Amino acid sequence: MTLYQWNQIRLEKLNEQLSRKVISGKNIMLAQVFLKKGCVVPAHKHDNEQMTYILEGCLKLQLPDGEVTVREGEVLHIPSGIEHSAVALEETLDVDIFSPIREDWLTGKDDYLRKQQK
Repeated sequence: MTLYQWNQIRLEKLNEQLSRKVISGKNIMLAQVFLKKGCVVPAHKHDNEQMTYILEGCLKLQLPDGEVTVREGEVLHIPSGIEHSAVALEETLDVDIFSPIREDWLTGKDDYLRKQQK
């Protein structure tokens, strides 16, 4: 068993508009994701099942079935293999949960998140 405190987890700045803090176990990963208003998360998909819980702000996601806006207090489940993108409509803090863990996040091979936004 391990106890974590968010204030002791390193903030990783991916680009000028996107940062995160990550806690990872063997089979599940939890991340605080900080998005400035207007931040775009480019279209991508992964084998990991994802839950996105909006603590503050608002995200608009584009999914194969259309757009969905997720607001403070709401949770969006994204099944594995589903392409999705997002834009922060407000300054946003979300918690993302992934299973299995995002190896690309741990190894820095998530280039689509690290690109500077225009």
